[in-house]
Amino acid sequence: MNVAIIGAGTMGSGIAQVAATAGCTVKLYDLKVEALEKSKSNLEKIMSRLVEKGRIDQDEKERIESNIQYVDTLKKLKDSNWVIEAIVENLDIKQNVLTTLEKFVSDDCIIATNTSSLSVASISSALENPERCIGIHFFNPAPLMKLVEVIPAIQTSEKTLDTSVKTIQSWGKTVAVAKDTPGFIVNRVARPFYGEALRIYEEGIASFSEIDKAIKEIGGFRMGPFELMDFIGNDVNYTVTETVFKAFYFDPRYKPSFTQKRFSEAGYLGRKSGKGYYNYSEDGKMTARTDGKSTRAKTASEEKVTDQAVFDRILIMLINEAADALFWNIASAEDIDNAMTKGVNYPKGLLAWANEKGIEWCVSKMDELYQMYREDRYRCSPLLRQMNSEKLQFEV
Repeated sequence: MNVAIIGAGTMGSGIAQVAATAGCTVKLYDLKVEALEKSKSNLEKIMSRLVEKGRIDQDEKERIESNIQYVDTLKKLKDSNWVIEAIVENLDIKQNVLTTLEKFVSDDCIIATNTSSLSVASISSALENPERCIGIHFFNPAPLMKLVEVIPAIQTSEKTLDTSVKTIQSWGKTVAVAKDTPGFIVNRVARPFYGEALRIYEEGIASFSEIDKAIKEIGGFRMGPFELMDFIGNDVNYTVTETVFKAFYFDPRYKPSFTQKRFSEAGYLGRKSGKGYYNYSEDGKMTARTDGKSTRAKTASEEKVTDQAVFDRILIMLINEAADALFWNIASAEDIDNAMTKGVNYPKGLLAWANEKGIEWCVSKMDELYQMYREDRYRCSPLLRQMNSEKLQFEV
């Protein structure tokens, strides 16, 4: 298969590596020659490290590298069977690039967008043949992350969807098919991981490090929400939150946090700026901020109970969001759980976690929060309530 990747940044280069490793002939396009040179140099370093570690041999390294050609004109992509756009998250720019591309490729060439937040229907609408367009959302780093969200727009043909799913699976990835709605699966379902942690901090219940500790020690997550936001970048995470909030017509469940907004405005972006919810030394060592303490006093005997309460509150909000994604037919139960375990490395699928905790427990926890706050943010998913009344469990 002849595959073209538009955009030689981190994501585009990673996708090119995945396709080349799978045996595809790849053309990586970028308007900037320096971006292509950097991508080629980085791939050579990555391949050399894999050889050193014994993951691949020299012949395999040379095979993968020879499968990628670096080009700086769209016209050179004319023989492509499949094109994946991985450029800046801007609707106008994506539409302009893809409409120009469409003039060069064949009528049966599939055109995919790696958007993480934009409407695939909007991107598709600019094409002469929108039936060929589909969302293909890789996660960073693309060579390592197993999940790929596949998002058909309302214009996407069944043939385009079927070919896309089979192609991605043949590259050794796990596919989760999602409805073309804001955030798709992962960026929608994961919002409470950040949002509820920020809310708990703003209420003075626990500090950044205390919340992270509860999530890691009780929940088994690799990183706490504040560590992860610092890793992603507070500016990036805040922008995604704001985008999802607006896209859902200002649903209070996705309401952004003033804390994150202020940290972003102050330039406290996390690891990349040396300051965030934690402080970072030049060698990357992380230390807790002295101004990130909780304002409510706790005795030593209350510590474990408080940690459990913090974890339970974030977990139930995540479970409720996953259940609502299923309620609104965003994806299947299996794809929702696969998306969270393979896309963002959650220790368990959220729907499987709901079964483990008990559906009755889930409904009770959501109702407790609603009774306390009387905010629509804490409304229980109708699906959880229905399943509880019928004594059902999720089929995952």
